Amino acid sequence: MADKILRINMSDLSTKVEDVPEAWMGHGGRGLTSTIVAAEVVPTCHPLGEDNKLVFAPGLLSGTPAANSGRLSCGAKSPLTGTIKEANAGGTSAQMLAKLGVKAMIIEGKPADGAKWYSLHIDENGATIKEETEVIGLGNFETVQKLNDRLGAKVGVITIGPAGEMLMAAANISVKDPDSHMRSNGRGGLGAVMGSKKIKFISIEPTTNKVDIADVEAFRTANRAFAKSLVDNPISQALGQYGTNVLVNIINESGGIPTKNFTTGQFEGHESISGETMYDTIVARGGKPKHNCHAGCVIQCSQVYADAKGGYRTSGFEYETIWAFGADCCIENLDQIAEADNILDDLGLDSIEIPVAFAVAMEGGVLNFGDGDGVLRILNEDVAKGTPLGRIIGNGAGSVGKAYGVTRVPVVKNQAIPAYDPRAIKGIGITYATSTQGADHTMGYTIATNILGVGGSLDPLSKEGQVELSRNLQIATAAIDSTGMCLFIAFAALDDATCLPALIDLINARFGIGLTADDVTNLGKYILKTEHEFNLAAGFTNKDDRLPEFFSKEPIAPHNVVWDITDEAIDSFWDF
Repeated sequence: MADKILRINMSDLSTKVEDVPEAWMGHGGRGLTSTIVAAEVVPTCHPLGEDNKLVFAPGLLSGTPAANSGRLSCGAKSPLTGTIKEANAGGTSAQMLAKLGVKAMIIEGKPADGAKWYSLHIDENGATIKEETEVIGLGNFETVQKLNDRLGAKVGVITIGPAGEMLMAAANISVKDPDSHMRSNGRGGLGAVMGSKKIKFISIEPTTNKVDIADVEAFRTANRAFAKSLVDNPISQALGQYGTNVLVNIINESGGIPTKNFTTGQFEGHESISGETMYDTIVARGGKPKHNCHAGCVIQCSQVYADAKGGYRTSGFEYETIWAFGADCCIENLDQIAEADNILDDLGLDSIEIPVAFAVAMEGGVLNFGDGDGVLRILNEDVAKGTPLGRIIGNGAGSVGKAYGVTRVPVVKNQAIPAYDPRAIKGIGITYATSTQGADHTMGYTIATNILGVGGSLDPLSKEGQVELSRNLQIATAAIDSTGMCLFIAFAALDDATCLPALIDLINARFGIGLTADDVTNLGKYILKTEHEFNLAAGFTNKDDRLPEFFSKEPIAPHNVVWDITDEAIDSFWDF
């Protein structure tokens, strides 16, 4: 089946199928979403206005049997940061869209009648727009259940929760996984963009179609080598047992776990929220310590966390979420954190941005640090209902800081800084500062080399080599985000000489081409430069590539270090 572009115009409620332009043929995932946003979105437009566009794109290897290739990218101008944005998630939708031959789906305009809501249904013939009333206002879990009943359990679902309907700047787009749990296109507020288009959900028709592979035998050979490199990798194995939350004790030991709104680098209650404790709790309660967020994952870092009665609480219980509610808000009760995560999944809110916002709110006197019950109350009574306080929190950490006059607000380009303190782990500080999408650890995960010793070793407290480390990882990550691969393949790619060549062989066998490692590097550079140029045109300058001033003024224990990398060094990031 030939690849196609689906264009959905919400201003006149029309849809059309287009041929893929030649310039877009070699792109997928983040590379394609950023290419389209840069080409078609006015950089200075209002992110919630009719001139912004929301783009969905499966990766270059999506829909194939390639291990770990089930990520779906979506892109737009972010209502949280004002920059270009790409977010990717697991679930079933990327593979389903690829099998339908959908190279990208572009949603543009917005309805003249702001009172009506709509759904999109995608099948072999294209897209169909329908007015929707039944699931408006419902949380993600009930929405998916009703759509399973209406359309069948195998249908793909991409949806927004009440936060997206209320246009909160931290709203996610959520994707149904094989067990009807929610996976999040998180960070940056793309759920609000989908809400501004008045689209509650997108459903995708199941198909028996297969993605064309130019050289099937070469693909199988490459996939065997690729999957083996992932399975054999010790970091992959640790993620498979303890999930990403294996990092709590590791980052706490390094002195880089931001605690009590970034005032210290170690958390006394770390054991109570650690990956080891989480694993023991899951096993004791009959949950699932291993779980796939999409078909074909061989790492299985997800899990299903059960409550004390054995009932479902949350899935994909991530380190960054547990850190933010745990160390940053000083909540030591893992069940309270799981309940908060469950609420955020249902509302469709980012589970890094919102707990960091709560820590800022605690500093502002809204709650006491450690008040897990208070967090749950505000989530249920304010955020879910869109009260003024709920909207302040739902718009993120920067919003809370402004509303309550807090000066220690850990954001870059208005996006909350995640679970690694840049004073104690300096490489990640370069990533936060220079990322084209606001503070985001996944853009260039220097923790691999700074802390885990993957891809070499670089002292996290030293200024030397951090810019180069972050740059190289950001270039590699942009390329990985284009393949539809999970970012966690990077651990094997950095340490196993067979992994990256096997990935390139997979792409070559899929399309019948001859990419080299240099071609992949150049793809990553192209993506970063395309995103950077969009931001410059939107009004951003090098002065926006900076960390908040408190990082350079307030030493963090236990190392008593500050952020001391110069502006000139930061600016040199873009010298490539």
